[in-house]
Amino acid sequence: MQGNNELKTKYDKEIIPALKKEFGIKNVLQLPKLVNVSVNVGVGKFSKEENSLKSIENALASITGQKPVRREAKKSISGFKVREGQVVGISVSLRGDRMYSFVNKFLNIVLPRMKDFRGIKVKSMDKNGNITIGVKEINVFPEVESFDLNQLFGLEVTLVSNKFVSKEVNVKMLELMGVPFIKETKQLSK
Repeated sequence: MQGNNELKTKYDKEIIPALKKEFGIKNVLQLPKLVNVSVNVGVGKFSKEENSLKSIENALASITGQKPVRREAKKSISGFKVREGQVVGISVSLRGDRMYSFVNKFLNIVLPRMKDFRGIKVKSMDKNGNITIGVKEINVFPEVESFDLNQLFGLEVTLVSNKFVSKEVNVKMLELMGVPFIKETKQLSK
């Protein structure tokens, strides 16, 4: 997965100068950039089945190119039938070359394959400039087609940026990277 730095090169050569010019920012260190990508799967109903956990881990490892980590419950919650120490999720944090190649694949291959995908709302950006995108079924990833998954599961991908200058700057950076935002039009009321 390493070695594919198209998006990193695009960020350095095209996106930084475009952001500097459009927003009048002189120092490159004031611009936002991606620092990590977090891929999370909640295991819920699969938490007590070791074979299901292994297949989820294998699928996530093939998607991201990195070994996933099991996340355990910190305390017991009887309403959800969760006990302390029980596996509740599996996650991967990507940085550097792996992050950029995963984001490139996610934006150009996975999102267009999603059923009824119309774009991402700008409102889904949090107060720190991070954006989380949910994927309902893991079979939209090309690597997963070779796996024999009994039950499909979903995951969420969080693009984490280092700075929140303003929502406009962060949205523009992600747009230039290729994130398909929905163009919100204001309707005039009569």
